[in-house]
Amino acid sequence: MFQSLSALKESFRFALNAMKNNILRTFLSLLGVTVGIFSIIGVLAAVDSLDKEIRDSLSTLDQSTIWLSPIPFKPVEVPRWKWQQFPTIDYQEYQYLQKNLPNLKAISYGMFNIPRQNVKYNGETLQNVSVEAVTEGFYDIESIELKDGRFFNEQESVNGSAVVVLGFEISKQLFGEAFNPVGKKVRFMSKKFTVIGVMKKQGAGVFGASKDEQLFVPATIALNIYNIKNKTVIPYIKLLPEAKADYDEFLGTLQQRFRQKRAVKPAEVDNFFITELKGAASAIEEVIGVLTTIGWLIGGFSLLVGGFGIANIMFVSVKERTNLIGIQKALGAKRKFILLQFLFESILLSVFGGLIGLFLVWIITLILSAQIDEFTFVLSTANIILGISVTFVIGVIAGIIPAIGASRLDPVEAIRTGM
Repeated sequence: MFQSLSALKESFRFALNAMKNNILRTFLSLLGVTVGIFSIIGVLAAVDSLDKEIRDSLSTLDQSTIWLSPIPFKPVEVPRWKWQQFPTIDYQEYQYLQKNLPNLKAISYGMFNIPRQNVKYNGETLQNVSVEAVTEGFYDIESIELKDGRFFNEQESVNGSAVVVLGFEISKQLFGEAFNPVGKKVRFMSKKFTVIGVMKKQGAGVFGASKDEQLFVPATIALNIYNIKNKTVIPYIKLLPEAKADYDEFLGTLQQRFRQKRAVKPAEVDNFFITELKGAASAIEEVIGVLTTIGWLIGGFSLLVGGFGIANIMFVSVKERTNLIGIQKALGAKRKFILLQFLFESILLSVFGGLIGLFLVWIITLILSAQIDEFTFVLSTANIILGISVTFVIGVIAGIIPAIGASRLDPVEAIRTGM
């Protein structure tokens, strides 16, 4: 056992000395593996960061959430010219579903594409603020958490009361983070609105704008201001079935009831779109899978080039040290000692290159995280272990054939060749 450990130690020392004695060659050998690991782990780190951000955003939504809209949120077979002629979703249809859809936990009527507003308070003006017009059910569907005050109730929603809930950043910029603005009045949409609540800090929003930078008002207020029939704003209905409900049955009932409401004939296609959050999450996972595959392909080519580069250097190294190999074997060095000597050199070249690539990825994640607000790039432990493991395997594959060739050299022929 001690002899084996001694052989390993000596082989390791010989490998390090060989690398030190050929700095330029070592650097060039490292370069290919460094680029390969940088490409793979860089892409994986970016994909993991995006995946984490998406999952954090989806964590506030129940996976059973469903959107009913006149426009598609995903690729569909219906031609664009046709769905552009679909009728808009009006408030009465929302009320119909609210009263007639069984197993309904929460429902909200809302509108996309409301023009951005300039919000004023005591001479302070915030420009281009995003406004979200919804009904009271939005609070339950989105699992909103409030820092101060409350969300508007059903009566305020139905009556179109001039009340507003502020996103965290909007409240901070208008009133300061420590101040509670509940009861204060702000002006936008040519109206004065009473602040009744402030949301807790949400962070970046993957799907659209962050709630931190939005205002929330009753949908009926916006309905009185904007004409939904000219489609400058796009109404939608968001629904959440009860946990005990059969999801597929709920979807079927929703489609059937809405077709009945619109008097769609049996032979006709739906003149509306139902989008499931589950489907959106699956589509996102597919995109992330494609990005990961692309990262492996790009990095794989670089690693292939790097592996060939290391193998080539190892063959050159064996040729240059043929005389030394012959002398070592003549003095009693075993095949295993010679093999490990060159195999360690190959592995060290590959692993050092991988570590440099990982270090570069880590530096870039720190820089990007500091530069981009509300988005954190992460280099996970799993990716670090993966990077080191891949470089180790590349080192073994690239060095094993030259190492075996060196270990099988005849000592007499090796000394004569070297001379």
